[in-house]
Amino acid sequence: MAIDVPEPWGALLNEQRARAGDPQAAYVPAHLTLLGPTEVDPEDLSRIEQHLLQVAALFPPYVLHLRGTGTFRPVTEVVFVAVAAGISECELLAAAIGAAPELRREARFPYHPHVTVAQDVPPAALDAVFDELADFSARFRVDGFTLFLHGGDGRWQPRRDFKLAG
Repeated sequence: MAIDVPEPWGALLNEQRARAGDPQAAYVPAHLTLLGPTEVDPEDLSRIEQHLLQVAALFPPYVLHLRGTGTFRPVTEVVFVAVAAGISECELLAAAIGAAPELRREARFPYHPHVTVAQDVPPAALDAVFDELADFSARFRVDGFTLFLHGGDGRWQPRRDFKLAG
């Protein structure tokens, strides 16, 4: 589950990720993750979608402000665009989504809302993206989130959008 970064910023971040040589650039659109890739039984999808409808009904739309860059180095080789406003809303929404029994999983790291712009690239490429997007700023209204499925080719395929209505 993820929040899409709208245009014109989504294309800019996608382009930046591709220029860095990130192997996921062609498969994963610019987004803020609410629940990372989670293997589920296809028979559970209907129940999961019902849960997501209930969650979306509880949360009102909110403003997300992305500003500047950050990194998880040296723990992981990732550079991201930071969330300046809307952090708590993302955290609460992510927790509610992950509360479904079918979606519970062991997290490798604590949840930290961000938009990845480079990973699995050489350190010089990480440094370049970090510097090039240091002054990045985008402010937009989050009206919903998307359930993505991963195909065998690694591409994220949008399955369904869920509108916030709380």
